Amino acid sequence: MFRVRPFEAKTLSWWAAQRHLIDFEPPYQRRGSLWSRSDKQFLIDSILNDYDVPKVYVADFTYAPSVLNERSTHYAVIDGKQRFEAILDFFDGKFVLRDDFVWAKDPTLRLAGMGYKDLKVRHPAVAMDFENFNLTVMSVVTDEESKINELFVRLNRNKTLTGSEIRNAMPGVVPELIRQLAKDEFFTEKVRFRTTRGQDLDAAGKMLLVEFRGRLVETKKNTLDRFVKEGNNDEVAKAEPSENDFHRAAKRVRSVLAKMNIAFLPHDPLLRSQGVVVPYYWLARETDDGEVSAIRPFLTDFENSRAANKRVADDPATAGSANPELSRYDRLNRSINDAQSVEGRYEILAQAFRDWIQDAYAGSEASHISDS
Repeated sequence: MFRVRPFEAKTLSWWAAQRHLIDFEPPYQRRGSLWSRSDKQFLIDSILNDYDVPKVYVADFTYAPSVLNERSTHYAVIDGKQRFEAILDFFDGKFVLRDDFVWAKDPTLRLAGMGYKDLKVRHPAVAMDFENFNLTVMSVVTDEESKINELFVRLNRNKTLTGSEIRNAMPGVVPELIRQLAKDEFFTEKVRFRTTRGQDLDAAGKMLLVEFRGRLVETKKNTLDRFVKEGNNDEVAKAEPSENDFHRAAKRVRSVLAKMNIAFLPHDPLLRSQGVVVPYYWLARETDDGEVSAIRPFLTDFENSRAANKRVADDPATAGSANPELSRYDRLNRSINDAQSVEGRYEILAQAFRDWIQDAYAGSEASHISDS
């Protein structure tokens, strides 16, 4: 069953009153709060001045029970989350009208900089216009997740969706496993790179991919897309988690993430870029539990050495004395998703880590002999 039809006309105030019955974060949705204050103000300007506002699509669960209704709500937003959030934020007083706002119905009114509550008190007619605006909402009635996912992707086909956002809306076991991994402490507490556009999903997907393959491989968009599709078949869907290679790979990823959570600090400066995640992941994977605590001190020294080596390499007078392996790491770092880059950076890190551990051990032995 799959039907898309206009929702009966409802005002913004009605939708605001129903917010507790709306699931704003179904699995396929983009992350919230992507719009800037200016974007939100522009939408409210359009509403108050009766300009057309794009349709919103919601999964409608009021017709019959559905397995897709995981949070037991009446509706789930398929497309239009940012618009809904902007409208509710204006109701809640989280931003005000633009400094250059003009109400077309009465340009003499000075409304710029006012919030919804200000309008209610000082200009109730304007507030009523906002409250009574009829948002065009399309009701989507279906119990097929693949249909909703496909609709989301189609509606956003011409928008700037990231690869991870598109994969998140794809069917099968892999997107769900990636979402679960992205909830790990490593992504919520340790990384310093932005995650608003699914960068955490992208990194988690790469970890799952290399773990599933059992080796370092290319992590480009097309490769990740094929990997997600690989998990979308009836045989995989019917298998018990304990018998499913994808679930087993995800379990191994969690065990490595546990090591990384020990190794790294909250919002770690070493994790300011998503590009380092896969080589660091493999380094933690191949490191004995007893040496996990040495990973961060090593990486700090390694990055300091890289920075110093780059200064040497960039100076024509000293370029000849630059460390060739550190320079090669920098070159490989320019194409972070190529198989050669992923493998090469890890090999350099692994060898440098072994050397670092040996030097640290030799230093501790020398200190022990000296103390004796």
